[in-house]
Amino acid sequence: MKSRTFLLTALLCLMAVLPTYAQYRPGRGYTPPAPRRGTYQGNYRRPQSHSSYAPNYYFGFRFGLSASHVNSDAPDLNGSTSKTGLNAGVVAGVQLAPQAPLFFETGLLYSEKGGKGKLNGDKFSIGLNYLEVPLVLKYSAQVAPATAVEPFVGGYVGCGIGGKVKEYGQRAAYSSFDSGYGANFKRFDGGLRVGCGLAYEMLYAEVGYDFGLTNIGDNAFDDTHNGALFVNLGLNF
Repeated sequence: MKSRTFLLTALLCLMAVLPTYAQYRPGRGYTPPAPRRGTYQGNYRRPQSHSSYAPNYYFGFRFGLSASHVNSDAPDLNGSTSKTGLNAGVVAGVQLAPQAPLFFETGLLYSEKGGKGKLNGDKFSIGLNYLEVPLVLKYSAQVAPATAVEPFVGGYVGCGIGGKVKEYGQRAAYSSFDSGYGANFKRFDGGLRVGCGLAYEMLYAEVGYDFGLTNIGDNAFDDTHNGALFVNLGLNF
């Protein structure tokens, strides 16, 4: 709980301060503000010819929620009922071609995944907290002034950094990634990521889904995979 509070406070502070230094990038589906008399416009880069092309780029913050589950052949790892968690982090994107609004986006995100289930009539919950690196291609299609729809597809890789498995019938709790207790999980995760974003000037919102492809269970004979629907809000600079 303390780590969540600190993370939320830090992100809110950064979101409040950094808009002062925001840089409007052409080609991101919105129009830079018109120059005002007596103000410095050095942050605005005018479109360049192909021979002198410098790619557009952006940085952003993301914060949101996810509804995740764990599908497994092993009954003690099968948390098929959704569990909510937090998402938070930073991203960066760069345009891949001068004549197409196609961007490659990556970053570093904190993501809470897991699920809930029952074993022999007793409830249990699985908490899997990851540091994730998204690797997606994003197309920015302008649909109105200052507004763009941005579908994306790609993948993600993650490393487990914490989480608890709670068995309510036995009133027991232990680390999700500690092999010394009960059912446990491997730290590495990876899979496909698809979704769509909506950008309006600096504001950004997205919805997407993670299809886990890595067997995260400790038993090689039972397939265990993450799945997560996420909704994020953020700012792009």
